[in-house]
Amino acid sequence: MRDEISEGLKTALKARDLRRTATLRAINAAIKDKDIAIRPENRGPATNEEILAIVQKMVKQREESFAIYAQAGRADLATVEKEEIDILNEFLPKALSEGEVDAAIQAAIASTGAEGPKDMGKVIAQLKVDYPGRIDFGRASGKVKAALSA
Repeated sequence: MRDEISEGLKTALKARDLRRTATLRAINAAIKDKDIAIRPENRGPATNEEILAIVQKMVKQREESFAIYAQAGRADLATVEKEEIDILNEFLPKALSEGEVDAAIQAAIASTGAEGPKDMGKVIAQLKVDYPGRIDFGRASGKVKAALSA
């Protein structure tokens, strides 16, 4: 994932795409910050899972800013945030559709042997292992709870 981002940055620089360049530089800076933060743990650079989490966090931040700017009537700033969201999403795995999420939840319930709401943590943990970055766990947790309560 780190290589994809670096290649994207090189391409953006050559194309003189300022928005894309700035966004990809922000991703690289966040990755470097993470690398520095984990240095005392004596392990290598950030893993793909950690980079994925960084990009997801950046998308979430921009979505919040987009909503605020749109509500305040600042279309110019909202447009900038939307463009950055689109660029960041290019580096995230394709999200599952609602039907696929429902099927994944049922499969996770079956594989973990979950029987009730007390087993919700097991199901969510299984989904995180099987579908990293492809499910919005904020929405999925409600579906898991409903499925386990039924």
